[in-house]
Amino acid sequence: MRKLEEALGYRFKDPALLREALRHSSYANEHRGAESTSNERLEFLGDSVLGFVTAEFLFRSRPDAPEGELTRVRARLVCEESLHEVAKRLDLGEYLCLGHGEEAGGGRRRASILADAIEAVIAAVYLDGGIGAASELIHRVLLDNAAETRAAESRRDYKTALQELVQRKPGRSLAYTLKSESGPDHAKVFVITVSLNGTEIGTGEGHSKKEAEQMAARDALSRFQEDTGSGA
Repeated sequence: MRKLEEALGYRFKDPALLREALRHSSYANEHRGAESTSNERLEFLGDSVLGFVTAEFLFRSRPDAPEGELTRVRARLVCEESLHEVAKRLDLGEYLCLGHGEEAGGGRRRASILADAIEAVIAAVYLDGGIGAASELIHRVLLDNAAETRAAESRRDYKTALQELVQRKPGRSLAYTLKSESGPDHAKVFVITVSLNGTEIGTGEGHSKKEAEQMAARDALSRFQEDTGSGA
């Protein structure tokens, strides 16, 4: 945990808060006592703290921007993909407590789990050190000079980019297929695959089918870039 605290730039007075922030519901469901509390309540609080700090940052840094623009920029900055990138830079997946099934299913790399954990960590810092400490953390890991550039990139239209790529050669077509759907109604997770002429070339997940399709297209584009012999 000390290494994670160093990455966060914050030392907890109550380390139990950080441990709770890293405890996924799948782990909590498999344990009793103190370890039966998942990070879901902290995630709920962290989402609000993150939204407030980001809104204040944009309000002060963009004095002439209308409300609609501020809302759109904030949405880009705090979206799942943006928070997933933050979690990866912090190696947060290394510290998560997961249940056996989630562990076996690659939960340490799952975007939704990592993004939720970042929000939980933000809440833990807020409860431990107040809004000032939480704001410093959010500015340090997210609201730096490159934040808006990364956020814009995260909202890139990967489906259009992939379509344009495959259409460079005639006779090639894409198809998106819903592979699975899980979770409660308020937090659905969709997994979608994209195929090129019947061959699967990418997989993605998201809280909507549209988001999952975008992530599948991004995965396919990444594979094309890595495999120069793909014929793209």
